[in-house]
Amino acid sequence: MLAKVPVTIVTGFLGAGKTTLIRHILAHAHGRRLALIINEFGDVGVDGDILKSCGAETCPADNIVELANGCICCTVADDFAPAVTALLAREPRPEHIIIETSGLALPKPLVKAFDWPELRAKLTVDGVIAVVDAAAVAAGRFADDPAKIALQRQADPSLDHENPLEEVYEDQLLCADMVVLNKSDLLRPAELSRIRADIAKSIPRAVKIVETREGRVDPNVLLGLNSAAEDDLAHRPSHHDTGDGHDHDDFDTFVVELPATDDPAGLMARLGALAQTHDILRLKGFIDVAGKPMRLLVQGVGQRIRRDFDRPWAPEETRRSRLVVIGEKGVDRRAIVAALTL
Repeated sequence: MLAKVPVTIVTGFLGAGKTTLIRHILAHAHGRRLALIINEFGDVGVDGDILKSCGAETCPADNIVELANGCICCTVADDFAPAVTALLAREPRPEHIIIETSGLALPKPLVKAFDWPELRAKLTVDGVIAVVDAAAVAAGRFADDPAKIALQRQADPSLDHENPLEEVYEDQLLCADMVVLNKSDLLRPAELSRIRADIAKSIPRAVKIVETREGRVDPNVLLGLNSAAEDDLAHRPSHHDTGDGHDHDDFDTFVVELPATDDPAGLMARLGALAQTHDILRLKGFIDVAGKPMRLLVQGVGQRIRRDFDRPWAPEETRRSRLVVIGEKGVDRRAIVAALTL
């Protein structure tokens, strides 16, 4: 019998740095044959495009499967199982599969799927890696404001408060075999120590926490954990173990089509202002800069907006400016689109 193919699940909230981490793994795979399954919450495959364009010999474009416009934790039977079957049929067979979940996915339902007989016979969950945006945690992105909640309850005593951001973030940590504390260079040592201690207290078992920047972790640290997580579900609690499951109606996503720009710096300033005004969780996409042969990649987490020219536009490619916007339910789509397309 062929040995089971190990699978690493890379989870983490929107903008934590999952794609950057995986790109680093591909660049330092030391000949290991890899395959990727990439899931995005939205219908524009930004992360898949980034990874396909990195040109890693150990993971050719045919070994990268994109599952867009849906959350893998809710579409396991329809999307994930067929994708895995197709990858395992490739020659040569992948030696290791990496799954990048969407930033809003819960990893535990995905791990449960590996207990299905048709998957258990072929695959094992080598490990669940939770990537954490250390700066976002330090800024209180996932914490409730007790004073604000008290005022809300004063106005409505029947209020049953739930913080969907906090629940997703905590569920991702609770399922992890290793936590990658990314963007650690943005914080002071005392802040990092506090976050490490808070994470360690929130997970009811010993989990290694690795500090890094730009996702630079040796693949040998991340791959080969041999956790067999599908056999350890009881020690991975979730907010949704006894409820009706994960409600993606807590979040909205949409795509904005923009005209080409001749002022990328001005566009970044507008994006930062919009992120603050409308509490946008995540911005990402590609921009056509007039007169430039390169495509501009835009990545935003809260008010932190980053831009890089990632690759030249291909001769047969239509130059388009498209941004994916993700926010909590009720984010003012009309105002955001109007501000970006004036």
